[in-house]
Amino acid sequence: MRTNETAEAEGLDLRPLSARSVVLSLLLGSHPPELPVKDLVRGVEPFGVGGSTVRAALSRMVAAGDLHREDTVYRLSDRLLERQRRQDESVRPRTRAWDGDWEMVVITATGRGPAERAELRTRLTALRLAELREGVWLRPANLTRPLPADLGPVVQHYTARPDAPARELAESLWPLDAWAGTARALLARIAGADGPADRFTAFAAAVRHLLADPVLPPELLPADWPGARLRTAYTGYQGELTERVRARAGRE
Repeated sequence: MRTNETAEAEGLDLRPLSARSVVLSLLLGSHPPELPVKDLVRGVEPFGVGGSTVRAALSRMVAAGDLHREDTVYRLSDRLLERQRRQDESVRPRTRAWDGDWEMVVITATGRGPAERAELRTRLTALRLAELREGVWLRPANLTRPLPADLGPVVQHYTARPDAPARELAESLWPLDAWAGTARALLARIAGADGPADRFTAFAAAVRHLLADPVLPPELLPADWPGARLRTAYTGYQGELTERVRARAGRE
């Protein structure tokens, strides 16, 4: 198994396993995103996390506003429901055939402070747009998602056909080779992971990496793009976790 130093050198965002991270993974993969405490306790057992540790983590997560509790059932807060939506879309992006059009978003609002500007940049990046120049954001128009309605007062939304060759433009907007290199390193890490904890940390890094996949049309991607392979691997793992929780619950 590779060392943490090697993983960091490859750009892998591996984070230590914790009761909180496992609980969130179980809930983020559940639809609806709620589970009884007994299922959460049993769900983390394979990772070597004890019941008392899980219950303490659940109490902290409720106090922090991450979870809501009703009787013995815990569910994601509204803020984390948005995270689940983004995660679901990163694993199963909704796309359409690309006809050559590009989506262009131009920021028109003025007088915003640094925090507001940073928040807007974060939101546009999460929508898989990339900044061509200050205030002008682009992507191929192959996603079926609409822009959030509350962005209407601060941006204008257009369809465009840039003069630049589409593939060259995509390569200038996203670090495609770097993303693909990290995805391949994650797939290798997953294949060589030993034990539940190592697999969990590798797959958690994989789903975070998928959030940064621009989901470009196939004709704009480099050869042997690993996005689909990483999605398939993560989907299979998430299914394993969900089935394990259901199986344990069914043995009661």
